[in-house]
Amino acid sequence: MAIKKKTSSKAKTGGKAPAARKKTAAAKKPAARKKGALPKTIRKKAPPRADKAEAPAENPRAKALAHKAAKLLVDKKATDVLVLDVRGKTSYTDYIVVASGESDRQVSAMAENVHIKLKEEDGLRATGTEGTETGQWVLLDYSEVVVHLFLGEVRSFYDLEGLWADAPREKLA
Repeated sequence: MAIKKKTSSKAKTGGKAPAARKKTAAAKKPAARKKGALPKTIRKKAPPRADKAEAPAENPRAKALAHKAAKLLVDKKATDVLVLDVRGKTSYTDYIVVASGESDRQVSAMAENVHIKLKEEDGLRATGTEGTETGQWVLLDYSEVVVHLFLGEVRSFYDLEGLWADAPREKLA
């Protein structure tokens, strides 16, 4: 058996080919980047921190509407009437009014009183109303103010005050 002698690639090409191959391979390979790093032209500034965020602008019309609705509920003997200031915490409203009634008839009467008085005196109509048939939980949506009227046990079950525990509140009754 004859043994063939191995010739190196340098010997075949005169020693220039391997270096040329390295340069072309290096030219094709993109520069390594850190994981998750964006090119400098695409980087965006970090959003402002929550602790430095400015307080949302005061909305006096919404605040007056929330207090008027709360007063109308107190007139119908609602218990535990709260006005929660949720400005900056939610996108759908500025104030939430929460109140309780002792029976489903009382809850329905409270909702009807708020609905009629705001319509007559201020020309306001609710954009949405839910739960008036059952009287367990009635929701009146006036866009900037949302009114929740509960039967006592239902209010403790859903615990909206606990959900909005970090919101400033005013107790009216």
